[in-house]
Amino acid sequence: MKKKLVLYLLCILMLSACTSSKEKGQAETLYSGAIRIAVDESFKPIIEEELQVYQALNPEALITPIYCSEVEAVNLLLKDSVRLAITNRRLTEKELISFHTRKFFPESIRFAYSGITLITHRSNPDSLITLEDFRRIVTGKITKWKELNPQSKSEHMQVVFDNPNSGTVHYVIDSICQGKALSDSLRALKNNEEVIDYVATTPNAIGIIGANWIRNKADTTHLSFNQKVRVLSVSDSTQATSNNSYRPYQAYLALKKYPMTHEVYILINDPRGALPTGLMTFLTGERGQRIILKSGLVPATQPVRIINVKDDF
Repeated sequence: MKKKLVLYLLCILMLSACTSSKEKGQAETLYSGAIRIAVDESFKPIIEEELQVYQALNPEALITPIYCSEVEAVNLLLKDSVRLAITNRRLTEKELISFHTRKFFPESIRFAYSGITLITHRSNPDSLITLEDFRRIVTGKITKWKELNPQSKSEHMQVVFDNPNSGTVHYVIDSICQGKALSDSLRALKNNEEVIDYVATTPNAIGIIGANWIRNKADTTHLSFNQKVRVLSVSDSTQATSNNSYRPYQAYLALKKYPMTHEVYILINDPRGALPTGLMTFLTGERGQRIILKSGLVPATQPVRIINVKDDF
């Protein structure tokens, strides 16, 4: 009797194990399964909206985002800890070679346009800045507000950004400073939200954040920004005026009039063509691109209707 009972229990356990294995093998498809993705924290607001809609449409899909620096996001992809990452750059030749030696063939797919935004305290009267002056600020050649505007009441300038390994910082170094080192006086915080809070309470501060963080969620027209801070207008001319300076409004991002507009990429390494591919297809498809449009950024794979804006200074 005992032998029969033991055999019976063993059969149940084996059947359960086989069933579990079968379920695991079938768990991940284009629309189901559980995966992690890595996301540059600069794009957290838009990706949270995208995932909320995607998982509502695909209840059997469980996607856990890891919000981190761009460097960490790419490293997680290189280590095969994730199969999809969101960054503001393509994979480099060196990174592609690393994948190719392991017989992986990842893709860099452009799916949105965003921008780097400069913010100051609400009491700061300065509203215009040239790209060249911003370059001089982050490289330490300008350290006081009076060097920008002799009539400024603010003294020492405190420059803050999200973290040293973010895509925002890499964009500033590569595209604005043209490879030159940033000043040691710049202060790194943990994320974009901390930068906004710091600038909102520090009169002499200037913050560097992603455009995705600055929108006024209550304004569906995307014609106003977060009321906690002031958003600077940037000019790529030698002198900033109200006629040649732009804020990161959606229309100016789409028309590339805003000087610090940049592309946003999906980095994907999914040889099985499973859930990461399903998510990528959604993000670049009509519904995913519509969410980007509603967020104030610019879709990269769908036609965009430009809304003219009149800036105010």
